[in-house]
Amino acid sequence: MPKLGVNVDHVATIRQARGGNEPDPVTAAALAELAGAEGITIHLREDRRHIQDRDINLLRQTIKTRMNLEMAATDEMVGIALEVLPDYVTLVPEKREELTTEGGLDVSMHRHLLNKQIGLLQHGGITVSLFVDPDLDQIKAAHRVGANTIEIHTGAYCDAKTADLQRAELQKIEAAIRAGKKLGLGVNAGHGLNYTNLAPILAMGGVEEFNIGHSIVSRAVLVGMENAVREMVTLIKGR
Repeated sequence: MPKLGVNVDHVATIRQARGGNEPDPVTAAALAELAGAEGITIHLREDRRHIQDRDINLLRQTIKTRMNLEMAATDEMVGIALEVLPDYVTLVPEKREELTTEGGLDVSMHRHLLNKQIGLLQHGGITVSLFVDPDLDQIKAAHRVGANTIEIHTGAYCDAKTADLQRAELQKIEAAIRAGKKLGLGVNAGHGLNYTNLAPILAMGGVEEFNIGHSIVSRAVLVGMENAVREMVTLIKGR
C-alpha cells in the first residue's frame, strides 16, 4: 500500500511572506501526522526561502513517522543532514532563480559528486533518494552511484496541456517505475500531484510513497490541514 508523505514547505512560505512566526510548519506537520500522513517532507534550500534551520531541528524532535529532508548535494547540506539525521534524504537540483524545483537531477553528469555525497550520508545511517526525471538513463545512473531510492519527478505529466501529452508522460512514468523496481531501487513519486491527477499514477502500482505538498497546503487554507490530509490519504489508500 503506498504511503503519503506531506511536504510542509509552503506552510513556511506563508510564514516567511510576513517574516513572523505563523503559520508554523512544525504544527502543520503534527496535524498532518494525526490525519494519517506516514511521512513529513521538508526542503532546506541554500537560500532559506521557506524552511529554516530552526524548523529542521524542531521537526527532527517532533516527527513521529519519517522525516524526509530534501536538499542540494552540497557539503553544507550534507553536514547539516549528518547532524540532524533525518530518516532519509532526497537529493534534488537547486537553482536560486527557480520558483520550485524545475526538474530532476542529472545523475550522469554529476555522478562523481553524488557518489561521494551518497557515501557520506549512508555511512551516517541515512537512506538516500535521488529526485530524477522519468528517464531510463538517469535511473540506471542512480543505481550506479549507489542510491537506495529514486523519486520520480512527475511535473511534466502534471503540467501537460493535452490528453496526448499526458498519455506520453504517463508512459514514461510507468516505464521508470518498472526500471527502478527491476534495479532493486525503492520508487517514490512527486511534484505537481493533486487530488485529480494522482489516480492514473496510483493505478500503475509500484510507487511506495507519494510526496505531495502544494495541493495539500492549498486545500488546507480552505478546509484545514487535517481534512486536506485525510482526503489525500483516502485517495491513496482507497478508503
